[in-house]
Amino acid sequence: MISLSENSGSTFVERVHAFFTPEGELGKVKNFEFREEQQTMAVAVADALENGRHLVVEAGTGVGKSLAYLVPAVLWAVENKKKAVISTCTINLQEQLVLKDLPVLQKILAQEFDVILWKGRGNYLCPMRLQRAIAQADGLFTSPERAELERLRVWSERTEDGTLSDLAVEPDSRVWAEVCSEAHICTAKSCGSNLRCFYQQARKRLLSADVVVMNHTLFFLNIANQGDEDDESSGYLFGNDFVIFDEAHTVEGIAARQLGMAVSQYGLRQALQRLYNPKTKKGLFQVLRQPDAVRDITGLLERVDEFFERVSERGEFSEKKKEIRVRQADWVQDTLTEPLMALQTRVVQLVREQEDEVLKGEMQDLGRRIRDARAALASFLKLESDNFVYWVEQTGRTQRLYSLNAAPVDVAPYLRAMLFRPGRTCIMASATLSTGNEALEYFRNRVGAMEVEALQIGSPFDYERQMKLYVVRKLPDPKETEPYEKALAQWIEHFIQQTQGRAFVLFTSYKTMQALASAMRERLDELDYKLLVQGEGMPRHQLVAEFKKDQRHVLFGTESFWSGVDVPGAALSNVIITRLPFAVPDHPLVEARLQQIEAQGGDSFSGYSLPEAVLKLRQGVGRLIRTKSDSGIVVILDPRILSKGYGRMFLNALPKCPVEVV
Repeated sequence: MISLSENSGSTFVERVHAFFTPEGELGKVKNFEFREEQQTMAVAVADALENGRHLVVEAGTGVGKSLAYLVPAVLWAVENKKKAVISTCTINLQEQLVLKDLPVLQKILAQEFDVILWKGRGNYLCPMRLQRAIAQADGLFTSPERAELERLRVWSERTEDGTLSDLAVEPDSRVWAEVCSEAHICTAKSCGSNLRCFYQQARKRLLSADVVVMNHTLFFLNIANQGDEDDESSGYLFGNDFVIFDEAHTVEGIAARQLGMAVSQYGLRQALQRLYNPKTKKGLFQVLRQPDAVRDITGLLERVDEFFERVSERGEFSEKKKEIRVRQADWVQDTLTEPLMALQTRVVQLVREQEDEVLKGEMQDLGRRIRDARAALASFLKLESDNFVYWVEQTGRTQRLYSLNAAPVDVAPYLRAMLFRPGRTCIMASATLSTGNEALEYFRNRVGAMEVEALQIGSPFDYERQMKLYVVRKLPDPKETEPYEKALAQWIEHFIQQTQGRAFVLFTSYKTMQALASAMRERLDELDYKLLVQGEGMPRHQLVAEFKKDQRHVLFGTESFWSGVDVPGAALSNVIITRLPFAVPDHPLVEARLQQIEAQGGDSFSGYSLPEAVLKLRQGVGRLIRTKSDSGIVVILDPRILSKGYGRMFLNALPKCPVEVV
């Protein structure tokens, strides 16, 4: 094993370079394979850390980018008493880092380092709240909910993790809301000494950990709460940290949501029903025996539904239009701010009267939620921020609930101030950041990193040997729905036959996917292929697991299957792209971004729509080759890649491989 103080005469960068040589410490690990590209990335990350600079790096599939940033990150954190924050988008990558990659380094390094997978507070069970919920069960829960509460009690006695991921069956959301950790209830003072308080124990580990793995959403939620952009500390969340974003291509979208706001009909009703639910006659007001407050909540819930009913009527939603942009202040009459203020005042008064500290904490938490919802609602109706876009969205399984949303049109100024300040180190990495420019200009511009060094590292895979691209020259116009879908089905079947199944068929339209699944299911069954379709009741991870079981499976997927899905080996040998993935221009946020570019004198198609589609196509194609032994075909069933001038940009962005036009 290597000691962190070895080779102290050489620079940090030189030591990291040596670490990745065949003779280095990683070379002694079983199945280690020297990759020059991995070493190049590791050296670049080490140099950025040593010199306190920011870095944006694209590392092609197969580079092994996780170890390329983990090795210098861990060494730098431990040697310099820093904290390495590793932020990812997907659970799969978090688990790979925590369960596979970091344990490898823990075996190699002589000096120990601590790792924690940091989850949002709402993932953790609070035993104190659980006991209180059990004691107040008659006033809080129905009979089925009490049975669920008992299931959680039994689980709490055996779980070592205490988080939602350790539950075999997802709990009832209403019951979980009464027993999970809450910021102003499950505190260091109230629960810190309880060894079975999973959040407080995790928090202690968090403060002492050398490496913190978390997701982008939690990162931006926490950094937004830091508040002070003039803070002179050298870190982001912990004062002495540096951050590495993997899957950085998702940062813009996630940051926009976290920097914006949302008020949902469902969330507001859920918060109010924790105080009192007229249907079940349960809630905290029932526990506190507050008949006047019970009546007020009943009336307020009706007013919430009446408000969102007016939102529905004003919005003119349809089967094709699930989001409506709001451009006018006081778009609907504000009938909620005043009663929410009155309820908040009542809750504050009850808090003052309470001697029970735990019950007081529960009421304070709900009071803050009501306050935040009221403020967000007022902000939305006033359209307070000029650089934000505002829209209403249909939500829920039946699309009969609504949410009010706002997000910055351009997150670059916010991220520049948050992440890329002097004296700190932020590193962004992904396999897909380039739209054909080695300087990664498009991505850097979108996230406020135009002054940041960029590095593009190619893949070690031999795409000339491992992959073949088929492009279909002619198809009916998609506007001619029946002939288009018939031709699409014929070509999909043709290429599925070439690989005997083992295919992902990626769609840009959920409606088209459903139509093709309905049209092809019987035929695929006759050919002995099992069709798996996104949205038919099975979550994504189960669909992928089922797909891997048999080599005659065909999976139809939309948005979430274009990226973040890893199926190495022969199980996936064919990726069929039905349409070039241009974003729908009528989504309010996309529409606002296009309009902003036009208003600044740019061309919205070449400045946003086209590069976004190129990145999305690269992500979809990237599902195919995951290891050096993989091989297969990619099929593009969109003639525009040949007939349109912009098609060359798509083709140039894909790995160099044999191409056949059919």
